[in-house]
Amino acid sequence: MSAPDRPGPPARSGAASALGWILTIGLNVVAPIVTYNTLTEDHGWSEFAALLASSAWPVLDTAIMVAWRRKVDEFALVTLVFLVITAVVSLVGAHTARALLVKDSGVTGLFGLLCLATLLAPRPLMFYFGRKFATDGTPASTAWWNGMWEYEGFRSTMRTMTLVWGVAYVAEALVRIALAYALPTDTMVVVSPVLLYSVLGALGVWTAWFGKRRAAEGARRQAEAEAAAAAAAS
Repeated sequence: MSAPDRPGPPARSGAASALGWILTIGLNVVAPIVTYNTLTEDHGWSEFAALLASSAWPVLDTAIMVAWRRKVDEFALVTLVFLVITAVVSLVGAHTARALLVKDSGVTGLFGLLCLATLLAPRPLMFYFGRKFATDGTPASTAWWNGMWEYEGFRSTMRTMTLVWGVAYVAEALVRIALAYALPTDTMVVVSPVLLYSVLGALGVWTAWFGKRRAAEGARRQAEAEAAAAAAAS
């Protein structure tokens, strides 16, 4: 397909988008946190058991999406995988304050490795995350996003984003692990979340900037192709 034939995104459905995000945030973020805190603080459950119980919510979200939109929600699957990984990591080694900080860093490092590993897959992880954030989940918008994969510029953008997120999170994990041994525990308890959310915020800003930049480049190339086609026709 030539550049002038590149389709624009369909109109977004505000209601479908809002409902999808309410389900996503509620079942993948809010419900697992509330369940974990309630079970560990009020009912004396172990971290491992509470995390496994919390993983039931992403499973429910996936089931709802399959029934509603006839497709699997990749965001929920990633949430589920990391809840299980976190539960398994919580069982490994000692349970001192420093060990828990190291384990927490290990989980983000595993996310970075997952990003890098998907570069070998047919489509990288950021393609699926991008589809979650850039569409409203309706069949039309999902089909448009999937169809964009045939363009080399789009594929390059998704792979570059995935590479940057993977490298950033592996580096962040290594830095936090090193700091966990270099700094006093009470200092690291403050530094660890600040570093974690600073990296997340920086990646979010960079991703938005890079996506807009590549979109502008694509629009420029399309305009040049249209002008060349018009000149040739005249």
